Amino acid sequence: MQPHIRGNREQPFGYTPVTEMSGKNSEMLMDFGILRLREGESWTDELPLEKAYLLVYGTVRFEWEGHTHEESRANCFDVPPTALHVSKKTAVTLTCLSGDCEINVLRTDNPREFDARLYLPEDTPDEYRGKGTMRESSTRIVRTIFDYSNAPYANLVLGEVIGFPGKWSSYPPHHHPQPEIYYYKTNPENGFAYAELGEEVVKVHNNDTVLIAPGLTHPQCTPPGYALWYLWGIRHLEGCPYKQPECPVFIEEHLWVQDKDAVYWGDPK
Repeated sequence: MQPHIRGNREQPFGYTPVTEMSGKNSEMLMDFGILRLREGESWTDELPLEKAYLLVYGTVRFEWEGHTHEESRANCFDVPPTALHVSKKTAVTLTCLSGDCEINVLRTDNPREFDARLYLPEDTPDEYRGKGTMRESSTRIVRTIFDYSNAPYANLVLGEVIGFPGKWSSYPPHHHPQPEIYYYKTNPENGFAYAELGEEVVKVHNNDTVLIAPGLTHPQCTPPGYALWYLWGIRHLEGCPYKQPECPVFIEEHLWVQDKDAVYWGDPK
């Protein structure tokens, strides 16, 4: 498995696969790809798999099971997400209504059939996780679109994180037995960040993807001047879904940093 996949400076049009259940990076147990369309172009997905489509930016018409919905997203930093989640029985057509658009696509096998659900911006309010602790050094925005708590029938988990300039996210260090994908955008686009993968650290840029193998810790560090957005997609395991309190597993020796009364070096004595 190639854990760090460099993206293009500008994503190509059409569908670009990053992981494939039956092909490259199959250890992730899910398809992940980037779909970019020009105005007027459509793309239809009829694969008999559980499927999720996250609008990153642009105006898109979603069509499924006789339903139609049009939604715009100026960018993934300032506007909460829109995502469509369907089971294997449902075909989906996506049409770009703006100059161009980008949609992230996740798919996996799931024998269960369930009603399609469209998650709109008001369904996923910003959660300021870490606020009030760690001297605000790990305050970040978390947007959990769906997980075991609201979609127990799914084999996927989908969300977003925004790391503020000079702060950490996905922190304190944690791990879990399920594979996870991070896909990045930086603001401005020439930015960068650092992603931990166990004992290794990689430098990530706009449009990069990191594949997080089971058991690896994966905190993220954003440098001053830049903001970091990343999609996170997790694949439940049979008999071992990603859900609390079992997941995530925090590294115990670092949990003290979450104490509101923790004393850090440099604090007044």
